[in-house]
Amino acid sequence: MAAPLMSLVWTDHVTGRRGYLVVDRLVRGVASGGLRMRPGCTLEEVTGLARGMTMKEALHYNPAGRYVPLGGAKGGIDCDPQDPGAYPLLVRYLRAMRPYIESFWTTGEDLGLTQDLVDRAAAEAGLVSSVQAVYPLLDDETAARRRLADAFAVEVDGIGLDELAGGCGVAESALTALDRAGVPYAGTRVAVQGLGTMGGATARFLARAGLTVVAVADVKGTIANPAGLDVEALLRARDTYGTVDRTALRPGDLELPGDAWLSADAEVLVPAAVSYAIDAADEHRVTARWIVEAANMPVLPEAEERLTARGVTVLPDVVVNSGTNAWWWWTLFGDIGPAADEAFAHIRRSMRALVELMLDRAAADGTTPRAAAHALVTDRLPVIAERFGWYR
Repeated sequence: MAAPLMSLVWTDHVTGRRGYLVVDRLVRGVASGGLRMRPGCTLEEVTGLARGMTMKEALHYNPAGRYVPLGGAKGGIDCDPQDPGAYPLLVRYLRAMRPYIESFWTTGEDLGLTQDLVDRAAAEAGLVSSVQAVYPLLDDETAARRRLADAFAVEVDGIGLDELAGGCGVAESALTALDRAGVPYAGTRVAVQGLGTMGGATARFLARAGLTVVAVADVKGTIANPAGLDVEALLRARDTYGTVDRTALRPGDLELPGDAWLSADAEVLVPAAVSYAIDAADEHRVTARWIVEAANMPVLPEAEERLTARGVTVLPDVVVNSGTNAWWWWTLFGDIGPAADEAFAHIRRSMRALVELMLDRAAADGTTPRAAAHALVTDRLPVIAERFGWYR
């Protein structure tokens, strides 16, 4: 694949902090990709994430659907989201990016930011919406915006549908892998790094499917219980950053070091927080049979190579965590309505079909799931380009 269409580095005039925007591709003149905020965020990181968004969009291409793929893009800000100056910095960044957001970049929450925060900052920066660039592609903008707003208003047992969509897709990816291996859900143990939007939702769906969540990690450390954690209680006890109030722990719940999730005695490992979480120096600690990448780029290539060599299957982020982005567009374009049951059913069907296709391709080609996902993208991009046009 060619170099990104556009790479932009922005320097904040107040703090000197840097922000980034990378547009990997435009399809129908628009690209999709969230905005993250974390200390140490780099242009290289955002470039990789933008390329991943191009892949996620292509993988969900359905010729019979109303939603057709956009290009891939990503934004990033080098700042701790809990810094007192983070919100004003976010507003200044969005104000600087306003011409791109109005014209061709649709964005939303990612690591370190919630959609509510992005929406509030976007309004303060003078934007109609963080996804307004896609509006000209809609058949009925008013109905579409109402449908998405209604979907964002839905809560399921205290958690918003928008926060649950991605985790539903991650959980379905894991369940598909277990089903193919003939492994029963009951008795299968899970460790999750991160209890924010993606990690929290994934933990909920897996626990409700019958798996046992034995460890979760947040910025304060790892909470573990070999007999199983009370996921719902932990979700109720977390703050907006996914940090759990330790007073909610039960007798038998252990407080361990922050990296203890990595070596938890579990069959399924779900890195759902930061990029580059598992490197070559740490991979030997992993005892799980499957790593399900809920976060973006959590397993470094050398670590994945070694894990694969010893029989660990890594289900890649470009497939596993693509449900959030797809859910936005399925809802906005009208493939699904705002009801939770309809959304979850569509996500499950689509993610299961995609994971099955990826694993079938990996088996046929004698390669890894990640290589198979790349092969599927390579097959689909020319079809998308021919039908809709794109700009490199």
